[in-house]
Amino acid sequence: MRRLFSIGALVPLLVACTAYSTLQNRPVEDKALTSDYSLHRVVHNPRSSDVTLVLAFSGGGTRAAALAYGVLQELRDTEVVLSGQPRRLLDEVDVISSVSGGSFTAAYFGLYGDGVFEDFERKFLRRDVATELVSALVSPFFWFSRQGRSDLAADLYERSVFQGATFADLQRRDGPLIIINATDLGSGVRFSFLQDYFDLLCSDLSSYPVARAVTASSAVPMLFSPVVLENHAGCDSNAKRALQVARQRPGNSPQLKQLVSGLSSYARKDERKFIHLVDGGITDNLGLLAFQETIDVAGGARAFLEHVGGSAAPRLAVISVNASTNSGAAIDASSFSPTLEQTVNAVTDIQLHRSNNATVELFGRSMKRWAAELSTDDHPVESYFVQVELQAVTEPVQRALLQTIPTTLSLDSLQVDSLIAAGRQLLRENSEFVRFRRDLATHK
Repeated sequence: MRRLFSIGALVPLLVACTAYSTLQNRPVEDKALTSDYSLHRVVHNPRSSDVTLVLAFSGGGTRAAALAYGVLQELRDTEVVLSGQPRRLLDEVDVISSVSGGSFTAAYFGLYGDGVFEDFERKFLRRDVATELVSALVSPFFWFSRQGRSDLAADLYERSVFQGATFADLQRRDGPLIIINATDLGSGVRFSFLQDYFDLLCSDLSSYPVARAVTASSAVPMLFSPVVLENHAGCDSNAKRALQVARQRPGNSPQLKQLVSGLSSYARKDERKFIHLVDGGITDNLGLLAFQETIDVAGGARAFLEHVGGSAAPRLAVISVNASTNSGAAIDASSFSPTLEQTVNAVTDIQLHRSNNATVELFGRSMKRWAAELSTDDHPVESYFVQVELQAVTEPVQRALLQTIPTTLSLDSLQVDSLIAAGRQLLRENSEFVRFRRDLATHK
């Protein structure tokens, strides 16, 4: 009962039940849309203009949430001097992009700031969420309802973790922009919970519950039903016009063409009346492509900054927190045939690692290109790509423990403690992070 994937035994029963997802995205009141909780927020914030700091939190259930939490703790305790003033590096975070398990930590920090260090462990990391979900799923009250499995999960997260918060609550805070990412099951492209994307649906993001966005980001297909958005009609938006420009731009890569085509399909209101969202890790398990694709659609880093009315900081740092593990290692310790669960996990890991490696390679090249594009003779831009990943743990006992932690929504205290400590240590000792801190100290 402690393993979330034990829900898989219930799939034949649950698939037979007809359910309708609750629709909670309201249409916009005005035909001319405004972009409130949007990418414009990134470059118009109260943080230092000396550095742009971006975090990306991967998927991986509570394992990913705990590792990301450890990174936040380390950033809180890392002090730097910017413009002659001492600052916590945590206070300089401009954006957090997240998928799946990482979205719980990102959303909670976005809503409550330092409050994440007071009660997030109790409310989520050290809570047996998997058993609570399974207990609710086997309840006769659920069997005879028309509620979807993701509706049930969203209700639990809203009551116990996010306390009814909406994106209007995120908008009112002066913290970083939180980009919660899901996958559009109908078009196969990434969908981000930003007003830029809701504009394409003629919908208002501000009234949408944060818990439902996190549910969509972590809705593993078959285990959970999709979170559904209604594709409203009757509006015009800058986002739609930007896609039209991007579609006509020569030299687009096949991946960019697929993205633009998928997002442009929201204009076909009669054909795509409802948008079904599932786990964001399907299209990008690292949360990095939210930046990559946004800049590519805009036509490059300089074009993006011109579009949102911003200027380039001299230092661009991206910290990628990757909680993926190698579950296939346990298979090789025995001559017995692996179980069905071991086989599924190993196959998933193989696909995941190949996708992650390709994303990291692409993103690393892009960061260097963006820095070169934004640099001028009197205003050079330096980039730092910091990769915090469990695979980098070298101490044998610690590494063995971390590699056996499953993808689930229930971990024991030792596992949570180990992940938090690993997040802190891996960031603190990362050579690229050390270079970033050293350069900040040199150019006060």
